[in-house]
Amino acid sequence: MENGRIVADKGLREVIAADTHLSDIDGEKGTLSYVGYEIDDLAAHSSFEEVVHLLHHLELPTARQLEALSAFLAAERDLHPFQVQLMGTLAEQTSPMSMLRTSVSASSAFDPDGWDESEDAQARKALRLIAKTASLLTTYHRLRTGMEIVPPNPALGHAADFLWMLHGEEPDPEDVRVLDTTFVLYADHTMNASTFTARIVASTLADMFSAITAAIGTLKGPLHGGANEEAMKSFEEVGKPENAEAYVRDRLERHEKIFGFGHAVYKTYDPRATVLKRLSREACDRAGKAQLHEIAEAIEVATFEQKGLYPNVDFYAAAVFHVLGIPTDLMTPVFAAARMAGWTAHVREQYADNKVIRPGSRYIGPPERTWTPVDQRG
Repeated sequence: MENGRIVADKGLREVIAADTHLSDIDGEKGTLSYVGYEIDDLAAHSSFEEVVHLLHHLELPTARQLEALSAFLAAERDLHPFQVQLMGTLAEQTSPMSMLRTSVSASSAFDPDGWDESEDAQARKALRLIAKTASLLTTYHRLRTGMEIVPPNPALGHAADFLWMLHGEEPDPEDVRVLDTTFVLYADHTMNASTFTARIVASTLADMFSAITAAIGTLKGPLHGGANEEAMKSFEEVGKPENAEAYVRDRLERHEKIFGFGHAVYKTYDPRATVLKRLSREACDRAGKAQLHEIAEAIEVATFEQKGLYPNVDFYAAAVFHVLGIPTDLMTPVFAAARMAGWTAHVREQYADNKVIRPGSRYIGPPERTWTPVDQRG
C-alpha cells in the first residue's frame, strides 16, 4: 500500500510464489543452500549426480542409489535417430539456445513414458532431460563445425562425458572436476525467472516438456541468461588487465551494463562466484592462460571501485568455460544443462502440491466508458 493505494510489486521481488524444499537464498548474508546443504560444502564434496539425487529426493544418495542414478543417466544420453537428424537442420539454421528450446520440445515425441503423468514416469522424464541435454548440445556443436558426432561413453560420469562428446578426446581429470563443480553451482537457484516460468506452466498441468521448453525460452532472454557470454566478450575486449579500469569507466559513463555483476537477490558476494573465482584461477593457470583470469580480476576490482557491484555466478564462469574449450555461444546452453536438474525438480514439486498460478493485476487504464457507433467517434 502507498498513500492508501495498492501498488504493484514490479518484478514480484517481495512476493512469495511457492513453498519449496529445494533451495534457499539469504541475499543479505550471501548464502545459497540446496535442501539444507550450503553450496560451498556441496561444491567441495559432491558430484553433479549426487546433487541431482538431492534435488529430486531431498536426500544425498547412498552408494547404491548413486550407482543406479549414474547408470540411468549414462544409458539415457543416447539420442533418438530423429533427434540427430533434426539436429543437423538446427545446426544450420538456429542459435544454440533456439536449438535447445526446439529440440527439448521435440523430445517429448520420443520419451518412452509417453504421456504417462504418474509420479514415477515424471521422475524418469526428468532424468532423461538431464541426460539428453548434454548430448543435444555436443551433437549440435559437432555438426555445425563439420566434425563427426562423438557418441556418449557410458563408462564416464556426466561432466566427463560432456567433455568427451564435445571434444572427441579423453578429458583431463582436473577439467572434469572443474566442470562437475560448475554444474553443481548452476543446478538450482530458488525462484528465478526461468524456474518460475516452469512452475507456472506445470501449474496448468501441462506436460514436463512444455514446462522445460518454456524455462529455456525464458533463460534465452538477455536479462536472465547470457551474462556469461557477454562477460567473455568483455574479457576479449579489455585484452589486458591494465585496460580494465578505463573499460569499466567508459561503459558506466555511457550507462551500459558491466555484464556478470550485480544480482536481483544478493546484496553481497554471490557465494557461487566465490567458488568460481578460485576455479577460474586454477583452470586458467593450468591451461597457460593466467592473463585471462587476471583480466577478470582487474574488471572485478574496477567495477567494485567505480560502482560498488560484486560479481555474480556468470562472471568467472565465463573464464572457466573458455579454458575448458566451451565456445562462447554455448555457455548459456551449458548453464541450462546444469539447471535442468533444478528445473525438473521444481516441476515435479509443483505437480505434487499444485494450484494453478494466477496472480492478480492492478488496472491503470481509462475509467469506465460507453461504446459509441463508429460514425459518432471524434
